[in-house]
Amino acid sequence: MRKNLTAEERRAVTVDTVVDLAANQNPTSITTAMIAKHMNLTQGALFRHFVNKDAIWQAVMEWVSKRLLSRVYKAADNATNPVSALEAVFMTHIDFIVVHPGVPRMLFGELQRAESSSAKKMAHLTLKKYGLLISNLINEGKVAGLVAENVDASAASVMFIGSIQGLVMQSMLSGDINLMSDNAEGIFKLFSQSIEIRESVKKKI
Repeated sequence: MRKNLTAEERRAVTVDTVVDLAANQNPTSITTAMIAKHMNLTQGALFRHFVNKDAIWQAVMEWVSKRLLSRVYKAADNATNPVSALEAVFMTHIDFIVVHPGVPRMLFGELQRAESSSAKKMAHLTLKKYGLLISNLINEGKVAGLVAENVDASAASVMFIGSIQGLVMQSMLSGDINLMSDNAEGIFKLFSQSIEIRESVKKKI
C-alpha cells in the first residue's frame, strides 16, 4: 500500500479493509484496532480520517448502498422486459455477494442493532430503495402482461429479497460462497413461476 495516500484514498482503503474483514468474521467483532493493524496503521492515524467507529461503519454502509444499488439499477435498465429485469437484478445481486461476501453480514448486522445509528439508517434506506425497485418491476410486469394481476407486489418483493437471504444463509452454513451461484438460477425460476401468468391464461389473452 502506498504510504502517501490522500485523505479520500485513505478513507476508501479503510472501507475496503472493513469489507474484506467482514468476509471472514462477524462484523460486530471487528474493532478499530483490527482495522488499523490490517492497514499497517496506528489507531491514531485511522482516527485522523474518521471521528469514531460509527463514522467508519456509516462510510461502509454508504459504500454498500452505492455499489449494490448502482449495479442492480443498471442490470434492470439493460433488460428487455420487467421479468427479465427481475432476473438480471437477482443474478447481479448474487454476483455482488460472491465477490463481497462480507456485505450481507454487515447489512443485516446493522439492521439487527438495537440502537439507532447513521449506518443502520443507511441500511434501512438501501433495503427500502431495493424493495421499491422490485415492486415497480413487478407492477411493470403486470402492465406488460407478464405478471399475474393478482400478485401482491409488496409481498412478492419480500419473497424476492428473502430468496437471496436464504441463499446467503445456505452458503454461510456450508462454508462455500459459490453455492449461491450454483443454486441462484433454480431459485429465481421458482420465484418467477410464482408471479408469472400461467400459459393457459396467456392463451386466453
